[in-house]
Amino acid sequence: MAGRAPGRSGPGWRGARRPFGVLTVALVAVAAAVPVAAGCTPTSAEPTRLRIATGSATAVYYAVGQSLATILNRELPDVTASVVVTAASAENVRLIRTGGAELAFTQADILATEPAPGEGLSAIARVYDDLLHLVTRAQGPIRQLADLKGRRVAIGAPGSGTAITAERLLKVAEVDDDLAEPLPLGIDDSVAALRAGTIDAFFFSGGLPVKAVADFAAETPARFVDLGQWVEPLRRSHEEVYVARDIPASAYGTEPVTTVAVPNYLVVATSMPEQLVYDVTRLLMQRRDELSGAHPAAARLNPQSAITTTPLALHPGAARYYRTHKP
Repeated sequence: MAGRAPGRSGPGWRGARRPFGVLTVALVAVAAAVPVAAGCTPTSAEPTRLRIATGSATAVYYAVGQSLATILNRELPDVTASVVVTAASAENVRLIRTGGAELAFTQADILATEPAPGEGLSAIARVYDDLLHLVTRAQGPIRQLADLKGRRVAIGAPGSGTAITAERLLKVAEVDDDLAEPLPLGIDDSVAALRAGTIDAFFFSGGLPVKAVADFAAETPARFVDLGQWVEPLRRSHEEVYVARDIPASAYGTEPVTTVAVPNYLVVATSMPEQLVYDVTRLLMQRRDELSGAHPAAARLNPQSAITTTPLALHPGAARYYRTHKP
């Protein structure tokens, strides 16, 4: 009949709608459940940030720190590692204590100046020794430490291990009050000032060879002042952390000298999780060849010396690694 749609007449029409309605409700329910189920999927945790406090971009801490960051990023999937350029040791320790970095390089003599050196800070390893360089022009008048009297001398950036060691040395040698001007310059500014003739000499403490010093010596005849006679006076005055080491002719193409050296450590907050520190220690030891490729100083890293970190105790994660991987 006109006006009635085909197939929609008779009592069966209402019955025919019921299966369709049930199916529709079921599909809607399933569709609604899918986003809920997807929303329940756990999201991946944020990677653990490891900022490595180093030093000048032309010095050893930075080169080794960059290499270590590359290794950690490659081999620890839940870690994001990066380096922080700093004035070095003293600033690095402060950054660890204040949460501004998670790993840091520091000289041992910086730790000896702390009123409570072990508080909140632990060691991962003794890495290598920093050698104190006293650099001047080869044709200049400075041949021994006493010749710094009346001279303008860069003694290291504020917050650096160089500044601590240089100031102690000058005091022990009774030269500190006789400088014309002690200048708080980092390595890059020190090299530029000596090159320009605005200072007479500079101190810098670092592993051999220091790139900025090598670059200077390659273009300007340089002299390294022998400081060997001052090692024992420094040891008697300051916790015996200092040792005598040679700067050989092969380091910079200059006359060999003996100088003051101090161990440096890779340190971490004591609160860092034990397993994470274990993994960092493991990679530090297992990838020594790669680290030494970044800088020759890292070739001195070895398990026997790594555990000697006075006045700091080893972090439990580091101690567990050395205990279970005895050479």
